[in-house]
Amino acid sequence: MKQTILIVEDDKMIRQLVAIYLNKEGYETIEAADGEEAKRAFLTYHPCLVILDLMLPKVSGEEVCRWIREQERNEVSIIMLTAKAKTSDKITGLRMGADDYLTKPFEPDELVAHVEAVLRRTGQFCQKIVHDGLCIKPRKGEVLLYETAVNLTKYEFNMLYYFMTNPNRVLTREQLLQNLYPLAEQTVLDRTIDAHIKKLREKVEKDPSHPKRIQTVRGMGYKFVTE
Repeated sequence: MKQTILIVEDDKMIRQLVAIYLNKEGYETIEAADGEEAKRAFLTYHPCLVILDLMLPKVSGEEVCRWIREQERNEVSIIMLTAKAKTSDKITGLRMGADDYLTKPFEPDELVAHVEAVLRRTGQFCQKIVHDGLCIKPRKGEVLLYETAVNLTKYEFNMLYYFMTNPNRVLTREQLLQNLYPLAEQTVLDRTIDAHIKKLREKVEKDPSHPKRIQTVRGMGYKFVTE
């Protein structure tokens, strides 16, 4: 699983330069040009790390940092990348919730090294699969829909994880049964799959932008759609 990094920077050239270097190292990057866009991207993509400029249009970087920490998702790392170079600014940023602080101008290779160092400390908390605001964390047994916790039963959680690790692939009832109930008899539980699907849809298809994440493929089974 690629680790996702949100780059929040109003200077397009800097933003793209950072993205190029991080992509080269195998990270997935999302870009935001202002504080409001940063909040939307954070809720949609559930990044592992945020590279955050402080002097942003619409909503300041300080406000974005506080807002992220208020989400109670402290496994998300924040590196402040800013022209504010005073020692007092660095102290304020770190106390506000940043994990690291780097000043401009900077060398892209140095920034990558800082990213790697932070993720060595925090990356174990960032095992997740994300699709358009729906996030599953298998090690923590947690599911979020735009940062709101979704309460699933054990079988619903396992089914969603199976779907999200096999996106856009038709899964038959037999495959779903074998995954959820490896020791049970199919003849007893065929209808149970449909019941689980119905409940799961009610919980993860609440957002109007993605009303049909789990689609029925007639005569074949179901698939989790990401395209």
